[in-house]
Amino acid sequence: MTSAPGRRSSIFTRLLRHGFTDPSAAERLLDSAGLAPVRNDPVLLDALGQAADPDLALLGLVRLLEAQDGATARQELLDTLIAAKPLRDRLLGVLGASAALAEHLARHPKDWQALVTYEPRDLHRGVEEFERGLAGADDPVSLRVAYRRCLLSIAARDVCGTIEVAETAAELADLATATLRAALALAQAAAPEDAALCRLAVIAMGKCGGHELNYVSDVDVIFVGEAAGGADEDKALRAATRLASHMMRICSETTVEGSIWPVDANLRPEGRNGPLVRTLASHLAYYQRWAKTWEFQALLKARPVAGDPALGEEYVAALQPLVWQAAERENFVADVQKMRRRVVENIPAAEIDRQLKLGPGGLRDVEFAVQLLQLVHGRSDASLRSGTTLDALKALAAGGYVGRADAAQLDDAYRFLRSLEHRIQLYRLRRTHLVPEDENDLRRLGRSLGLRTEPVTTLTREWKRHASVVRRLHEKLFYRPLLDAVAALAPGEARLSAEAARERMVALGYADPAAALRHLEALASGVTRKAAIQRTLLPVLLGWFADSADPDAGLLNFRKVSDALGKTPWYLRLLRDEGAAAENLARVLSAGRLAPDLLMRAPEAVALLGDGDGGGLTPRSRSSLEQEVLAAVRRADNAVQGVTAARGVRRRELFRTCAADIVGSYGTESQPAEADQGALVDLVGGAVSDLTAATLAGTLRAVVREGWGDTLPTRFAIIGMGRFGGHELGYGSDADVLFVHEPREGVDEREASQAANKVVSEMRRLLQIPSADPPLLIDADLRPEGKSGPLVRTLTSYEAYYRRWSLVWERHALLRAEHVAGDEDLGRRFTELIDPLRYPADGLGEEAVREIRRLKARMESERLPRGADPKLHAKLGPGGLSDVEWTVQLLQLRHGAGEPGLRTTRTREALAAARAAGLISEEDAGILDEAWVLATRVRNAVMLVRGRAGDTFPTVPRELAAVGRYLGYGPGHAGDMLDAYRRTARRARGVVEELFYGGL
Repeated sequence: MTSAPGRRSSIFTRLLRHGFTDPSAAERLLDSAGLAPVRNDPVLLDALGQAADPDLALLGLVRLLEAQDGATARQELLDTLIAAKPLRDRLLGVLGASAALAEHLARHPKDWQALVTYEPRDLHRGVEEFERGLAGADDPVSLRVAYRRCLLSIAARDVCGTIEVAETAAELADLATATLRAALALAQAAAPEDAALCRLAVIAMGKCGGHELNYVSDVDVIFVGEAAGGADEDKALRAATRLASHMMRICSETTVEGSIWPVDANLRPEGRNGPLVRTLASHLAYYQRWAKTWEFQALLKARPVAGDPALGEEYVAALQPLVWQAAERENFVADVQKMRRRVVENIPAAEIDRQLKLGPGGLRDVEFAVQLLQLVHGRSDASLRSGTTLDALKALAAGGYVGRADAAQLDDAYRFLRSLEHRIQLYRLRRTHLVPEDENDLRRLGRSLGLRTEPVTTLTREWKRHASVVRRLHEKLFYRPLLDAVAALAPGEARLSAEAARERMVALGYADPAAALRHLEALASGVTRKAAIQRTLLPVLLGWFADSADPDAGLLNFRKVSDALGKTPWYLRLLRDEGAAAENLARVLSAGRLAPDLLMRAPEAVALLGDGDGGGLTPRSRSSLEQEVLAAVRRADNAVQGVTAARGVRRRELFRTCAADIVGSYGTESQPAEADQGALVDLVGGAVSDLTAATLAGTLRAVVREGWGDTLPTRFAIIGMGRFGGHELGYGSDADVLFVHEPREGVDEREASQAANKVVSEMRRLLQIPSADPPLLIDADLRPEGKSGPLVRTLTSYEAYYRRWSLVWERHALLRAEHVAGDEDLGRRFTELIDPLRYPADGLGEEAVREIRRLKARMESERLPRGADPKLHAKLGPGGLSDVEWTVQLLQLRHGAGEPGLRTTRTREALAAARAAGLISEEDAGILDEAWVLATRVRNAVMLVRGRAGDTFPTVPRELAAVGRYLGYGPGHAGDMLDAYRRTARRARGVVEELFYGGL
């Protein structure tokens, strides 16, 4: 019968509004005989419109009605649908999400009645209820039908939201358990003589064992057999093998009703090559001697599900201890990580972007990260020993092993991805983990997940978002450096008892184990989350502290930092999660006094040790430092506050440089020590020099702003000299400078001079105000006439002086002059003024060379401290800094006019240019460079270790050992370090004797 045009139009419009994609076909179905109740009832049409695929739901309903036995049965179904909303939602929800279950209902038209019950006890079914649902199935075909009927009830409540994804997965695992028991019972009934000979236990593995099964999945099992009633063991095992094989066939074989699912026993010892059934003793022997890392990872989810329950429990009890010892295996963490990478590498290229399970950002990323953390930390924390991914993740978060926010994001992403996987498989009840490409499929999936507005676009966006979150957190957790260190701890060390801790303190070299234990107690006692995270960190940190010359200081400093930052939400999370932050902190806190002292005054600088937005340990450029300092000065109310703010930036950035130097020198377990020690020297020299320049620029701005507002009456520039101008400052170096000014147009020279002198005086005063920060001393003694000359001169005055009065030492000193702060144009003109002096066109006469030699000899005799061993004095001793620098600078004075490469303020650059120009042999240049780098590192090491500057090795044994550790010498090798220094310096002195005092 054909509807009238008006009615047709009305139904067509309603179908479109209800989400039908083919309303014409739907209208034709509704015009069929017997569908008038559906067509005319708005409740049923609304319910169809709520289905994931209304067209599919309507087609399934029509087929189900047609399959009913007569008109009475059809009317009963329709009446029940109209009257009972729970049934209506369940049945139409299934029909709109699963073509396979619609097919089952068409073949078994009475099974819809399994969806009628709607009681609280019906919401979360367990194994016993599923066993009742399978009762009466006396052959594989009827078992398959009963299984599908039970599956129908799970799917119905799933698509309606009565149960959420974790409960769905658990019910699917419980249904699998009931099915395995039923299949084994059929096999035993078929061979009672075999059943009498043996005890057989079925152990679920994988997702079934973890209570997180898919709709369509292999069910992984392991079989354990024993002889029963004194039977011969060989006969018993053969009988058990026949029973196990028969059980597997019942589940796996295809019948007229299809198959249930494959039972996969390939996780057993030796895989497919091993016997299907083994005794418990045989299993235990295999895992103790031959098992690979992945096999213990698989055992995480093992649980007995069928057969002899006592034997199953014995199996788990015997094997579980081995699971929690697996992390102690050599290369355990690396093996698990390698296995995950291999899985990804084996995904076909055409599928990798659609792989929901195995691909990057997929379900396996979550599972592997969780399992690795469980295996590492679960040895000593039984709360982590769950076979269910989400339960284990929750326990990891509760124990502080994973951040709460990270755990919440992973939980959310995993639930979404599992829901999507369930809906994909539910459609055809086929085993697949690929997100479909067809738009209709995507639309159905999106709607089934509640994404009703632009379901295709929204689904794709949400899937990619969750995958991105999973990938990021997988990388963060799965490749966390701390895992290797925790896994390497001996059994029991992951949680320290008092006695074990004391013994460990002594063994690790702690000089005061009683004090160390007090620190441990203060840090890790209690039941707070903070204490739990500390208990995870401390066993590893103790080992890293011990890899220093002063473990006691490292632990004490860690306690101080933890006390200062313990209430901040990010501190312990940073150490647990962010790259090598924990190891970096351990190295920094135990390497000496300077870096910890800086950190104690600004504990928040710990953030620099991670991999986040703090910029890590890479020193910042001079321009960015200057911008920050000037901005801080601008915000300050007065000059004192401005300089205080500038000092705060200096303190933090000095810590960054110290930390980079220490970590580069010590290395980490994931990153060996820097091979090129010269690179570390350049890093420190450049960073400290840039920081000093930025601090002076800020101080200058603060003084000018307070005294004159925006514009000083005279242009003003600061010229760096010595190591400052050479970008070679050490941690304890003074800032050698010259001050130059030039009156602005229309300004009286006397007024300009008074302003310039006031600026210099005020800068020096502000920088000398007592504070806990490392001092920054301005030294202007290299100015014309030295201490007797004016502190600041005009450019014209400098020109007149240098033209008429300059001495050889002043020309020598100007080799390292470089503009560092203030007026750039004035600074440039100053350097242009002095270039002819420091790079004389006619070189140096013999008298000038003799004068330089006399000056160097006098400096060494007058400045070398009384009682110091000259051979170990890094600055003035033979082969030390002075020797190398004066040799290089003499080359610059003599040849700089003709060799552009020599026109640099940097020692190593000038040395390399001299070698390139043929002025020094490659061998000699290498000897001088090695000596200069080593002497510079010795001075840096002394400052880092003692917290104050020094030019010679410490005499206190612990301090000397700390300098040795910084230079790469292990415990007990301080003598080797001193011998190596003397040897390097002696070779350099030989080159200096030849070049500086000989044939230059």
